Amino acid sequence: MNIALFPDVTVNSETIPQAAIAAEAQNHTAPKDKPGIAWRKAAQALAIRALLLQEARARGLAADPEELSPGRVETEDEALIRALLDEALTIAPVTEEAIRAEWARDPGRYRSAPLWDVSHILCACDPRDDAESAMAGARAQAILARLKGDAKGFASAARESDCGSKAAGGHLGQLGPGDTVPEFELALRTLTEGGMTPAPVLSRHGWHIIRLNATAQGQVLPYETVRPKIAQALEKAAWARASRGFVETLAKGATITGASLAPI
Repeated sequence: MNIALFPDVTVNSETIPQAAIAAEAQNHTAPKDKPGIAWRKAAQALAIRALLLQEARARGLAADPEELSPGRVETEDEALIRALLDEALTIAPVTEEAIRAEWARDPGRYRSAPLWDVSHILCACDPRDDAESAMAGARAQAILARLKGDAKGFASAARESDCGSKAAGGHLGQLGPGDTVPEFELALRTLTEGGMTPAPVLSRHGWHIIRLNATAQGQVLPYETVRPKIAQALEKAAWARASRGFVETLAKGATITGASLAPI
């Protein structure tokens, strides 16, 4: 006897196929030991989608897909939902007072990009080659073990690096966000001044031992510079609140089984 692991999801008697929920679940995060959370998030997302599409069709709206980016055009359903929200939601314009008040809460949040003075040692490899990656990783571990967390010997150890920066003791100079590959920057952001990665970091170029020599915090930006960014953020927040309220109103008049619209 086969028993369904998850209940069927229906929205006003419209059944959402479990295959569709399974496919949607790939787009939602969940702890490794709790895959059911991803399923619940997916069921919720598709229930909301069904609610909106039903309302759009009830209003007799027509889909007019728009190009979102080169080669990326809205689906019929996406266009229909956009048309519904454009008709149903009324968003009050963001006032100058609100923008300035948001900025005044903490002007220090709005800074130019920081600069990091960085050195590294690279043990190059193709990370797609397991054997090559393992050998390079072992070599990086050995170099790191010799350093024993002491950055003073870094320049000397950098002579073994596979990067041209070895001639400068591994010094890469001043870097900003986006100047390195994401894997490298992610590790760099965890370091404090004078700190070194406790373990080699794998990137598409190989294994890195990274040292953050110094950090220069970005300068606080003037109000006039950040005003457009703040205004856009407040408009998006207002739109999100209005859309949530609209969905909650639709849900109150709907019959939904197998899915909850409460926050997960």
